Amino acid sequence: MSDLKMPDINNVLIAGNLTSDPIFRKTANGTSVINFYIASNRKYRDNSGIWRENICYVGVVAWHRLAEACNDVLKRGCSVLIDGELQSRNWHNDDGTTRNVVELRARRIQFLDRKLTQDVEEIVAGSTDEADTEDKHPDTADKEESQTPEIQKVEPTDFDFGYQDLQL
Repeated sequence: MSDLKMPDINNVLIAGNLTSDPIFRKTANGTSVINFYIASNRKYRDNSGIWRENICYVGVVAWHRLAEACNDVLKRGCSVLIDGELQSRNWHNDDGTTRNVVELRARRIQFLDRKLTQDVEEIVAGSTDEADTEDKHPDTADKEESQTPEIQKVEPTDFDFGYQDLQL
């Protein structure tokens, strides 16, 4: 038994709503980073049969293009599904005390609000103003539509993070 090793697994899948607007910034070398908190609710029945609710607040950090996409569409109250891993970090305050935080480093974020999905589609596809399409010749409008990237619409109930082949 001594030669058995525990697998190194650090994976979190959580859904919740943003508790405040995200904080977006760039590092000294220009890397995009965004931080926000989500509230994830769990409803359960206690010993006396009364429904209770437990709220878990989780800090989330996203980097690079994911941070930029979140900055464009997320705001307080938005629903998200996040796939990521736990990470801890510590720092020293000005008064000399050491602070430690455990947060979720996002690998993938699924925007669950239908309005957000539409906003992301517009960002990817470019401007969708009706005035722009009315002024164009019908032949050129068809060619331009075929050049815009195709966006795969995902219903909020279809979540495939690619874990169906995971072997533990």
